[in-house]
Parts: sequence; C-alpha cells; structure tokens
Amino acid sequence: MSSTPPRPRTRKAPAERAAEIVAAATAIARENGLSALTLRGVAERVGVASGLVAHYQPSMDDLVAAVYTHLVDEEIRDVERLLAAMDDPAARIAALLATLMDDGREDLTVVWVEGWAMARRNSVLADAVRTQMQRWQTLVEGIIAEGCRQGRFTTTDPGAVAWQLIGMIDGLNAQSLARGTDSGRFAARTARAAEVLVGAAPGALAVDDLEVQP
Repeated sequence: MSSTPPRPRTRKAPAERAAEIVAAATAIARENGLSALTLRGVAERVGVASGLVAHYQPSMDDLVAAVYTHLVDEEIRDVERLLAAMDDPAARIAALLATLMDDGREDLTVVWVEGWAMARRNSVLADAVRTQMQRWQTLVEGIIAEGCRQGRFTTTDPGAVAWQLIGMIDGLNAQSLARGTDSGRFAARTARAAEVLVGAAPGALAVDDLEVQP
C-alpha cells in the first residue's frame, strides 16, 4: 500500500514571513475591523502556528497599530491624489465631502471607530491614531487656508474650521454605521454647513452632482 508523502514545508525568509503576517492582519481588519485581530485569527489566515506569528509579532498591540496605520495611510494617500488634480479649493472641499461620505467606505469607518475606542487601552495605537488625525487636520486646514488666500473663503481660523469639519464628517459616518444607513444622504447638508464654516458663497461646495471616489 502506497501512502501520499507529506507536503514539504516552505521555509520563507524572515522579511517575507513578517510581511505575509502583516498583510494577513490587514486583510482581516479590512473585512471585520481591528477588533477581529487575534493571534489565532492571523495564524489561521496565514496557515501557520500561532507561535510563529508570536515570534514575528510578539506584541499584538504593535500589530494592531501597524495595521491601523497602513489602512489609514492608504486612505489619506488616495484622497491626496484625488485632490491634487484640482486647483479650486472649493472644488477640493466638495470632493472631500463626496468621497469621505460615500457609503462604499464603511470598512474604513469601522477601522476609525474601533481605533478610537481601542486606543484607550493600547498606547501604541493611541499614538498612531493621533498621528493620522493630525495628517487629516493638516490636509483640510491647508485647503481652507489656500481658499482664504485666493479669496474663495473668509474664515479667520482655518485650523479650528478644519477640525470641526472633520468632526462633522466622522460623526455622521459613525452614526450611519451604527444605524445601518448611508451617510451620503447628508453630504449636501454637510456641504451647506461647511460653506458657512469656511465663509464660502452659497452653493460653492455643492456635492449633489459629484460622484467622486478615489
């Protein structure tokens, strides 16, 4: 009687294995959120023993923070590329609203919401969350400040306005996630509120006809 020989194990280079583990963790987080990241879950996704994952990622807090940073960095870079093609600050704010309030971004909303919650008990993640929040602040504040220089906006405090606008977007996205609704239905109202905040002419930030996704 013949028997099937066992499949040979492939020994991967340390850098390759480490990258594979991070990629698996990132896929899990995109599908099910940061809270789904467990040592066992990542090991099963990679197809290795939990001990091997622990060898390459001895701290799950560090892995969660790394995955969060990767996903949010990807999001910000996508939006930056989108907005870089536009010269008009008003058009850039309108595109920002239409993009970030699109219901197709629910996976990233979950990452943000869980990131805020989990950061209370994960200092490494807390640092990552603050860093990425500051990146958004810098991006939006820069657009508003440019709009003021061009005479498109009249606010005297671009930083505070940027913070408030980001908070409005995040809040509506989080509420819509909890309610199971589409935050895009509030994009036009948010645009009208943003016009007041930045001091733009009525209709300058209209998003009704925009269908922008990076």
